[in-house]
Amino acid sequence: MQTIRRTTMALVTISATILLALPALAVDWNLDNSHSHVGFKVRHMAISKVKGSFADFAATVTGEPGKPGTFSVEATVQLATVDTGNEKRDDHLRSADFFDVEKYPTMTFKSTGVQMDGDEGKLTGELTLNGVTKPVTFDLEYAGQVNDPWGNTRMGFAAETTIDRREFGLTWSKALEAGGLVVDNEVEIELEIELVQAK
Repeated sequence: MQTIRRTTMALVTISATILLALPALAVDWNLDNSHSHVGFKVRHMAISKVKGSFADFAATVTGEPGKPGTFSVEATVQLATVDTGNEKRDDHLRSADFFDVEKYPTMTFKSTGVQMDGDEGKLTGELTLNGVTKPVTFDLEYAGQVNDPWGNTRMGFAAETTIDRREFGLTWSKALEAGGLVVDNEVEIELEIELVQAK
């Protein structure tokens, strides 16, 4: 009997050790577009900033609940859905001077890593725009995880980065007599993302 007990205890200990050693399984998350935002800001004539956003965007996200450092992301933005509140300007942005949506309809992002320090961190990845792929780093803020009244688990993030549009072949602008440009070269990208754990 003692031998059986010792064997049983040994098996329980080994099983527990294996289970503890196994990493938690990543799960899929759905993007809640109605509570998310993909936007940008760019300085106009060195005196003001014009804001814009995109109405159509999607993402494939996996990661462990409550652990943003485990997350991986692949996102796609439909550039033709740009909206700056001015139809003439939006048409210009869709043209070959800027996004050239006939040739390059999407902007994509694929993450390569997440490093967190508490609720703040860095999201690194590859951004593809205008047929050019460059590494970018977003400043990331984790807003937390909650259970909503309908039985869903939700997580929230804010992220921002600044790119030089010239690195992506977006070079159109005009010089001002007093110096500076009609459209600045630095573009701020701003994200507000809400995710729902897939069931």
